[in-house]
Amino acid sequence: MLAAGAVGVSSALAGCADERSGRVVDVPSGPQRITYGDDPSQWVELHVPDGASRGLVVVIHGGFWKAQYGAEYGAPLAEDLVARGWTAANVEYRRVGNGGGFPATLDDVHAAIGAVAADVDGPVVTLGHSAGGHLAVWAGGRTRLERWSGGPRVTHVVSQAGVLDLRAAVADDLGDGAASAFLGDADEAAYAQADPLGQVPLDVPVWAVHARDDDTVPFSQAETYVDAATAAGAEATLVEVTGGHFGVIETGSDAWAACVEVLDSV
Repeated sequence: MLAAGAVGVSSALAGCADERSGRVVDVPSGPQRITYGDDPSQWVELHVPDGASRGLVVVIHGGFWKAQYGAEYGAPLAEDLVARGWTAANVEYRRVGNGGGFPATLDDVHAAIGAVAADVDGPVVTLGHSAGGHLAVWAGGRTRLERWSGGPRVTHVVSQAGVLDLRAAVADDLGDGAASAFLGDADEAAYAQADPLGQVPLDVPVWAVHARDDDTVPFSQAETYVDAATAAGAEATLVEVTGGHFGVIETGSDAWAACVEVLDSV
């Protein structure tokens, strides 16, 4: 459950009413919008359940890190999770084409987690789809890196069809060069900071939920990551589902049910 401090955060947020950095906007009968920077894409919508919370799930949408894909893809997941008793934070962030890419996108995910998870006494789960899966797993180990060493730790990670091997994503030209565009003029230092595969083993459990029939991000991305993580002594689990690339974010699907089952085990 979330500690009383997290409930206090929720109550305090309700009194704020402007959209400047660090401020919160109440959405009547809906989530609270928290801004964590001055850019229009630096915000989180916080969904708080009635009664006690099971913990915090930070939902990170996908879209190959591209500006044309936004947090609307994470909203149905957050709504489903809050109905199941979770506090859910649907994160928007700068993407390639609107000021994002390496390292700005990572800065935003780090800041967004800090904005919603600082007072949580209980599970802090990152759950992300596709490029959001990359960001969710990256967030699980980010505090070991000097640039992102402060802030709340993640306790569990769920990748949904995530891009977990950036070198292979570049080599395979996933998303028509999306990984290359995200990394920019990448050197070894960039890969060391941004590539989940290069950061194993994490000290938090990771579930890679992926469909073998995914024709957008290949199943090998999850398989390679889990094999490397477990070989390095990490707790990592491959959860094979069906439904292509998007089944994991369709809340009525068996693939989403598998994600929920993972969360139920936390």
